[in-house]
Amino acid sequence: MSPLRMLLLASALCLTGCGERTPQETVSGFVPPQDVTGTSAAPAKTSVPGTSVLFRNVRVFNGVDPVLKDATDVLVRGNRIVQIGKADLAAETGMTIIDGGGRTLMPGLIDNHWHSLAARPSIAVAMTATAGYLNLLAAAEASDTLQRGFTTVRDVGGASFGLKRAIDEGWQAGPRIYPSGAIIAITGGHGDFRSPDEVPRALGAAESRQEIMGDTAIADTPDEVRLRAREQLMRGASQIKLTAGGGVSSPHSPLDVVAFTPEELRAAVVAANNWGTYVAAHAFTPETIRQSVEAGVQSIEHGVLMDEPTAQLMANHGTWLSIQPIPEELLSAFPPDSDEYAKGRYAIAGIPRAYALAKKYKLKTAFGTDVLFSAALARRQGEMLASITKFGYTPAETLIMATGTNAQLLALSGKRNPYPGKLGVVEVGALADLLLVDGDPLSDISLITKPQQNFRVIVKDGRIYKNTITR
Repeated sequence: MSPLRMLLLASALCLTGCGERTPQETVSGFVPPQDVTGTSAAPAKTSVPGTSVLFRNVRVFNGVDPVLKDATDVLVRGNRIVQIGKADLAAETGMTIIDGGGRTLMPGLIDNHWHSLAARPSIAVAMTATAGYLNLLAAAEASDTLQRGFTTVRDVGGASFGLKRAIDEGWQAGPRIYPSGAIIAITGGHGDFRSPDEVPRALGAAESRQEIMGDTAIADTPDEVRLRAREQLMRGASQIKLTAGGGVSSPHSPLDVVAFTPEELRAAVVAANNWGTYVAAHAFTPETIRQSVEAGVQSIEHGVLMDEPTAQLMANHGTWLSIQPIPEELLSAFPPDSDEYAKGRYAIAGIPRAYALAKKYKLKTAFGTDVLFSAALARRQGEMLASITKFGYTPAETLIMATGTNAQLLALSGKRNPYPGKLGVVEVGALADLLLVDGDPLSDISLITKPQQNFRVIVKDGRIYKNTITR
């Protein structure tokens, strides 16, 4: 019998109950949820059946409407919101009752452009450390991300599948992760961190460190693009990410470069669509945006150098703009005299106009941060969200973007959605990702910039991860 068959047989036999309890079961009584395969075909189940949380006397921001609802009660059973309205309920065994005292109950925040493994380490560490070390850093950052009130992230490049599984199975605290897997890039494009002496490369071979670690996939023909996209889908990607043009952090990709050919872009779109999901394309310039939209890409990442005709084209096609209010502090990851620093300054200068065009053409606009190589900046995730107000958005518009609207973009993953159910809203039947805020963030959005102080309760998937009201 082959080793694989022996392993599968042993696993099957243990489904009936074998071995000792895990330390987590022994110490806390926590029973791990059903095993998750790590593929998008097997949605994670992280809730403990029968648990319930009752929020009393809370004003609700539902993630859709720009006003607070009158004080009411919200009941959570398992991982779903089951009742909104004054609840005449007696305390149940195991129920947690939280008196909101008129505080605001709102959906968990969503960051739609996050890099789980690259947010915390410096660029030097990210380029040289082992996968084990980087995953440990990512796990610590995931826990902190959740404590900042971000209950969901869309990971748009990196081998975050293992971290996602650990979070989904309950071994690690962290947000829901919608993983893209490896960034698909061309030779010399954004995402190709090889040195010049690492070329030529044999067609189809994955030889560089970033490729072997699963962070980047180089593809230079439609067939290669199709193969690399299918590999990420096989690994459990909920959407495909490729770089349609040049970028800031990669050493060989000027911002003006058009990366993929139309045929290559369409190969990725067809591969993703065949799996019921979509392609998100990194694109700064009008030409890369136009080519991506015409190829069927449904989400443009960044788009900060767009012009009026490009914005109109996106509006006509219903294409999403996933834009980030990147602060200049992000440039501290690069030497001031480097090409990367200069490219970053040029890209950041285009952000105000891009937001203005998004408003003018009523583009479907998503929020993300794109923090890379900066533990300090990662801690300012909420500040970056609040900073959108300086581009003409009200606090309510900003928070709707980061909750109910962001959830609509996540839903484009269709049958590859690892978390079926409604996210980003407070309504009956929705998944229970909730924040209890000390104050009214629709009036004072600065509240979200101090999550340790102002987020009194944090619930993800029906589980309480922070509670400073009821102990």
